[in-house]
Amino acid sequence: MQKTLSSSLLTLSLNNMEMVVLETEPEVLIEKISNKGNRDTSAAPGLKWCVGLKWFGCVAVSFGLLCILQVILNISLRPPLNYEARTKNLTDERDELKGKLNDFVSGHEAEIKTLTGERDELKRSLDDLKSQQNALIRERDELKRTLNDFDQLLQEGWVYFRSSFYYISSTEKTWQESRDDCLSRGADLMIIDSQEEQDFSRRLSKKMWFGLTDRTQDGTWRWVDGSPLNTSYWFPGEPNNLGEMEDCAEIHSSAEGNNWNDLLCDSQNHWICEKKVAP
Repeated sequence: MQKTLSSSLLTLSLNNMEMVVLETEPEVLIEKISNKGNRDTSAAPGLKWCVGLKWFGCVAVSFGLLCILQVILNISLRPPLNYEARTKNLTDERDELKGKLNDFVSGHEAEIKTLTGERDELKRSLDDLKSQQNALIRERDELKRTLNDFDQLLQEGWVYFRSSFYYISSTEKTWQESRDDCLSRGADLMIIDSQEEQDFSRRLSKKMWFGLTDRTQDGTWRWVDGSPLNTSYWFPGEPNNLGEMEDCAEIHSSAEGNNWNDLLCDSQNHWICEKKVAP
């Protein structure tokens, strides 16, 4: 069976297998070969032609796929055509920016130095302020403690006068016992080193031991802190060292300006303690 077509399919059945080939030639011969009965040997040339056509198509398709793969590999593996140019441009841009930065730093170096100096000065000022603040805090805390001490002393019967607290005893003891009592209170027998303090002691109108003695060296009167006696307020004719045994001084109750008297240290007497405080 023969049939002429301008464009058709070629169908080949061989050993129960069919192969369809699209032929685009103007004229094509389509043959049907049957595997039943006796094989027609005159169809062999057509069969060979179809097999050759199949092989050619496979080769063509494979070649096309290889070409496509090659193109893809070339595109993916090939470096950009302008790689070197882009690298050079980036390098030039970097160098230009570095140059501008250097120019900026050089042009503003004096300003930067001035600002740095001002910053350091501000830091030093801040440190000084912190030190002053800490000093004020310590001073405040010290004043609080002092005020608390003052309140305690006032509650215990001490009297405040010109940066000192004074304690006047209500009992009598010897000079040494009196001093020991003052020391136990964190004080000592009174030292009179000004006219104002002398007037204060006279107004108390009481005989009292105070911190003056010549027990260490007879005739040389010293205060309990070891300092020498420079200004004195003795009664007229005193100290007389009666019986060469009067080595301790008392404040005598008198309205007169001078009211000191020397007395036996073992005599019983009231006493006055002095605790100096910061002004």
